[in-house]
Amino acid sequence: MDKTQLHLTEEWDKTFAKSEKVLHEKAVFCNRYGIPLAADLYLPKTGDALPAIAVCGPFGAVKEQCAGLYAQTLAERGFFTLAFDPSFTGESGGDVRNVASPDINTEDFCAAVDFLCVHPRVDPEKVGILGICGWGGMALNAAAMDPRIKATVASTMYDMTRVNAKGYFDAADSAAARLSTKRALCAQRTEDFHSGTYQRAGGVVDPLPADAPFFVKDYYDYYKTPRGYHARSLNSNAGWNTTSALSFINQPILAYAGEIESAVLLVHGEKAHSCYFSRDAFKLLRGENKELMILPNAVHTDLYDRVDVIPFDKIERFYRTYLN
Repeated sequence: MDKTQLHLTEEWDKTFAKSEKVLHEKAVFCNRYGIPLAADLYLPKTGDALPAIAVCGPFGAVKEQCAGLYAQTLAERGFFTLAFDPSFTGESGGDVRNVASPDINTEDFCAAVDFLCVHPRVDPEKVGILGICGWGGMALNAAAMDPRIKATVASTMYDMTRVNAKGYFDAADSAAARLSTKRALCAQRTEDFHSGTYQRAGGVVDPLPADAPFFVKDYYDYYKTPRGYHARSLNSNAGWNTTSALSFINQPILAYAGEIESAVLLVHGEKAHSCYFSRDAFKLLRGENKELMILPNAVHTDLYDRVDVIPFDKIERFYRTYLN
C-alpha cells in the first residue's frame, strides 16, 4: 500500500532510544477487512531470507512503546521485525477510533504475517509473532488459526476475553454479573448513538489515588510518566471506547489454544497480578515445543521495557530453534 494513505510520523518519537545497529523504515499494509495498518520495520543491515517476527502490544499501547522496543532489540539480534499499530488505534486506519475487537485484532496479526511472507528479505517459512500483554492472547489466537506462524512468544500475557467476561481472577464469573455488565454497556451504546459520539473508558487513572492497588500503580509508573508516556497511546490518555468491552465478553480467544501445533513460549513475571493468565494458558497447550518461563520477582510492566528483566537471550534462542 501507498504510505500516503495514512499520516505517518517520520521523526523518531519512540519511548526508547534509536539503535544505530539496524535500519528503520515505515510501512503500511492492509488486513482482510481493508483496514490499513501502520508499522515500523527494524531491519538488520545485511542479509536476505531472514527469519521475521511481527510484534504488537500491550493492549492500549502503540508501536512507539513496548512493541517497538522488542522489535528493535530482536532486529539487533538478526531478525527482520515489524512493530505495528492495531486497527483503529495509533497511526493505523479505521474510521471509528479507539475500538478493540478480538476478531479484527487477531486478524491484524495475520495481516502482518501476510506482509512478512511476501517481503523480499524474509524467508516465508521462518515467520513468528510476539504479543505483549493483551496482544499476547491475540497472538495465541492467531497461532491457533494461522499455520504460517512457526513460533509465538506471549510476554506478560492477558486474556482480554476472560478478564472482560469474568473479571480479575474470575471474581465476576456468573451469568448475573455478565448480564449486569452487558446492561450497562448496551445502555451506553444507546447513549453513544443518541449523542453521535463514543464515551471513552479512561486510560490509566490520573492522578493516582493513594489507596490504588499495586497493579494500578504499576501501570501508572509506565503509561503516565516519561518512562512510557506517548501522545497516541490510549492507556496514556483517554482509553478505549467504553463499549469495546462488549465483543470480548462473548468471544473467548483461547478456545482452540490446545490445537496450536507450532512452538509457543509464554513469559511472565512471578509477581505480576496477571501471571495466572499465562499459567492457565500453558495448561491448555499441547506438545513438547511449548514452554512457560516465570521470572522471579518481576511484575507486569517489568516486561514492557526493563531490558535487564526481559529475557531477550531466551527469546532469541527460542526463535532460533523454531524459525530454522
